[in-house]
Amino acid sequence: MCAPVFIISQREPAATRAKYAGQARRACHAGFTLLEMLVVLVIMGLLAGLVGPQLLARVDTSKVSAANTQARMLKTSLETMRLDVGRFPTKEEGLDLLNKPPRDERLARRWHGPYLAEEVPLDPWGNAYVYVQESDSAIALYSLGADGEPGGEGNNADVGILPRAQQQAKP
Repeated sequence: MCAPVFIISQREPAATRAKYAGQARRACHAGFTLLEMLVVLVIMGLLAGLVGPQLLARVDTSKVSAANTQARMLKTSLETMRLDVGRFPTKEEGLDLLNKPPRDERLARRWHGPYLAEEVPLDPWGNAYVYVQESDSAIALYSLGADGEPGGEGNNADVGILPRAQQQAKP
């Protein structure tokens, strides 16, 4: 049961009362039909089918960009630590040396960390970054990409500051 939308005074002329009564009846029956709702749902489904894959491709490329940025930021922290301590972390110490002082007392006195505000981040795919000290003055710091395996192409390619051998192998 639908309540009338307009309060009609008995003093109004009959034509005016009839006009308002018709509007009140139409207002009671206003809404969407099942067919109209189905058409809207089909249109929304088509749009999602067309736009969705393009958005997912953008997410993958943004993860590659984020991994590159994180690797460069971690390298900056490692270089700051190297200025204080005099060397990069060894393979055994790894990136943990950015947040924990070295065990060697002589080096611990020169360590002015932590060099990161939080723990060492994982790459955008949830894997640890690969850290390799190539020489006293060069390091490699990279993500293994979406597949978590060395090498690969596209989103599965290694991303970041790659070892010299991998840099020379790339065209």
